[in-house]
Amino acid sequence: MNIPADAQAFPAPAKLNLDLRIIGRRADGYHELESIFCLIGLYDTVYLRLRQDGKIILHNPVEIGAPERDLAYRAAQSLQQRSQTALGVEIWLDKKIPTGGGLGGGSSDAATVLLALNRLWQLDYGFDTLAGLGVRLGADVPFFLFGRSAFAQGVGEKLRAIDVPKQWYVVVKPEVHVATAKIFSHPRLTRDSKPSIMPTFQSIQPFRNDMQAVVFQEYPEVAQAYKDLAVYGKVLMTGSGACLFLATQSHQEANTIYRQISEIYEAYCVEGLDFHPLFRV
Repeated sequence: MNIPADAQAFPAPAKLNLDLRIIGRRADGYHELESIFCLIGLYDTVYLRLRQDGKIILHNPVEIGAPERDLAYRAAQSLQQRSQTALGVEIWLDKKIPTGGGLGGGSSDAATVLLALNRLWQLDYGFDTLAGLGVRLGADVPFFLFGRSAFAQGVGEKLRAIDVPKQWYVVVKPEVHVATAKIFSHPRLTRDSKPSIMPTFQSIQPFRNDMQAVVFQEYPEVAQAYKDLAVYGKVLMTGSGACLFLATQSHQEANTIYRQISEIYEAYCVEGLDFHPLFRV
């Protein structure tokens, strides 16, 4: 990938759902959720170069087909339309977050484009404006714009800060792509979990993922990876899968597990992040 020297690099971190419960189904067909989101130190990198002619160009679309289908492109387009700026941008995506794993890579790329262009185009929009654009792109985008550990409700757009202790995670990616729509429409999916009262990191435990049982039923590769990782401790699936994770209290512990499990699976040893790295720039 040939990226020009004057393009600026911006990080797009992945996320984990430390807990995920389905409270019910809405009249519009979407599901009411509750989840604890946590950012992790696994990153895509978004490269941006400003244009003066108003054009938006995505040089390496992730999905097959027109660039307009890519969330990063659509994020730039939506911000340009909202602001009516005469400026444009060229976009390159260096993908390190596995796709189809429940880690939110595409949504994170879109959020990073919104955050970075808000600065580069000198728009100075606040969170509410950016989140209003982001939620139309994907339910996880507002969380990445929120930029810190959060308790989420609704379809994921209602966010409040929640304290998550410092942890290191071993993340495993089975060799399968889980179809999210298939899981949400599954007749055996749990849809009646009780809403949380005064949620905190401690009060919601033991953590669970209401999609996990259905994914294991439909995708035996994920069920097998769960068994292999569960030898080392409590394992959960993130999002609608297929990625699984195990939380540890130290880098050393996580790295020991990672070295063993990575002999079998695509795996990552990553730290939990207190804040989105763009919030510290």
